[in-house]
Amino acid sequence: MTPSLQLHLAVLLFSGTALFSKLIPLPATEITALRSVLAGLALFSLLLLTRQRTRLHRARDYGIVVVLGMLIGLHWATYFAAMQYSTVAIGMIAFFCYPVMTVLAEPLLAGQRPEGVDLLSALTVLLGVILLVPTPSLESEITRGVLLGVLSAALFTARNLLQKRHFSHYGGSQTMAYQTSVAALMLLPWCQWPEGSLSGGDWGLLLLLGLGFTALPHALLSQSLRSLSAKTISLVSCLQPLYATALAAALLAEWPDFKTLLGGTLILAAALYETARAHRR
Repeated sequence: MTPSLQLHLAVLLFSGTALFSKLIPLPATEITALRSVLAGLALFSLLLLTRQRTRLHRARDYGIVVVLGMLIGLHWATYFAAMQYSTVAIGMIAFFCYPVMTVLAEPLLAGQRPEGVDLLSALTVLLGVILLVPTPSLESEITRGVLLGVLSAALFTARNLLQKRHFSHYGGSQTMAYQTSVAALMLLPWCQWPEGSLSGGDWGLLLLLGLGFTALPHALLSQSLRSLSAKTISLVSCLQPLYATALAAALLAEWPDFKTLLGGTLILAAALYETARAHRR
């Protein structure tokens, strides 16, 4: 399989995770906890089978990875909740505010002011989010879904910036093995399991989510990083909302309305522009 095909398959699988928020009859916290358990076990097994290093280099890195794992666990939980309250398309589009959040946050953390063009991108994203919101009231489940999607984007942005600054010297599989394990340990005590046991089909979907749509795409992405530029990977990753919306329409009959398409176009245009611009810089 060529690196380009590996990358597109990884992005398609990442997009497909959104469907499980609708297919698995569990709240977002429980889905995230079980996903994290399965992904963590699979990724640590992969590291052992391929004889890669599992221990971290420094003691302080264990403290950093705990924070990263907490952020990724909260990000995934709000990500699934956003789609359960609204639709796959709306939740995914709201989440894709994160590229613009990143370009605004990075200069602020460095003690610099964001550039005017970045503020213009932020306003474009804000307009797109406003178009997604049907009414400015938390009584609307769609509005709650949009807000949870934006919160998920903020958590993902914080995790990415922290990882880039303090954990970028580790490989993708090793990093995610620890992060998913921490997320599982954090979320499992808060889970409230339903009185009736899950069916065999539900457990099959959970296995598919944890292994086929979490561990596998992370392994594919790590492999493609060896041959493709970071810019290519970032730009192709922006296809996730398009893939997710198409999958939801085909498999769940969730068709986005005009306002969702217009808001999504604005948000994705800003995300693509800032992603390309960041790599030019």
